[in-house]
Order: sequence, then structure tokens, then C-alpha cells
Amino acid sequence: MRTTLTLDPDVALTLKQEMERENKTLKATMNDALRRGLSLVSQANEDEPFKVEARDFGFKAGVDLDRINQLVDQL
Repeated sequence: MRTTLTLDPDVALTLKQEMERENKTLKATMNDALRRGLSLVSQANEDEPFKVEARDFGFKAGVDLDRINQLVDQL
């Protein structure tokens, strides 16, 4: 599949350096980089979902948490 990409200068430089280091074509280098990047994305999606555990703050009954700033000001 043919596609036109506009690369940021830093990405183009990194890609060129990788091409020279690996002695590969632009096509091969780009495909390898995309495969690696996309596999990292799919691995991240397979991780366990982020969970938050509720904690008891120990507030006493009758304390209006919507007015907590006013209580702090009174201290």
C-alpha cells in the first residue's frame, strides 16, 4: 500500500540514523518501527485495568464535605 507521510524533522533524522545503523531501506526501517510501536500499544491495552481502592478518611457523621474549605478557614 502506498501512503504519503509528513515526518517531523526529529523523526526524519532518527529514521535516517536507524536506516544507516541497520543498513536497511526506508521501507524496511519504517515497517519495523511501526510494527514495534504498534505492538507496544496493543500490549498496553492488554494490561490489567487501573483500579482505585476506596479509603475511609474518618470524617465524622454530620460533617458537610461540600463545605470543607469553610471548616479549614475557621481553624
